[in-house]
Amino acid sequence: MADPLVSALKIASSGMEAQSTRLRIVSENVANAETTGKTPGADPYVRKTVTFAATLDEVTGANLVRVGDIGTDKSAFESAYDPGNPAADANGYVKRPNVNMLTEMMDMREANRSYEANIQVVKQAREIINMTIDLLRS
Repeated sequence: MADPLVSALKIASSGMEAQSTRLRIVSENVANAETTGKTPGADPYVRKTVTFAATLDEVTGANLVRVGDIGTDKSAFESAYDPGNPAADANGYVKRPNVNMLTEMMDMREANRSYEANIQVVKQAREIINMTIDLLRS
């Protein structure tokens, strides 16, 4: 049987890694929120999405989280009238990315909070391990 504190550390670290990837994807979406196509009628930047999957750690028997897939959002692009834009079609409309800044900010906030919660788990586990070591020394 694996040590529950080691399992807690592995679970928290897998959560931190997954949320770190999620934050990176959100950052890419925010950075490209205004990126249109380069040629007339071309598609703009497509919002990326992250899905998580559970995986079993064979050593500890703990269920860990990992990034299952980095996909794309299938929602439709908005159009904006901008005849001077190089990506404008024959009618002067430009396809805009399907990135909603409110959604991205909420995803960023949720990922940040999840990351911080995992940091607290690591801190608590380390504190318990240190207390155990101190008890064994006495």
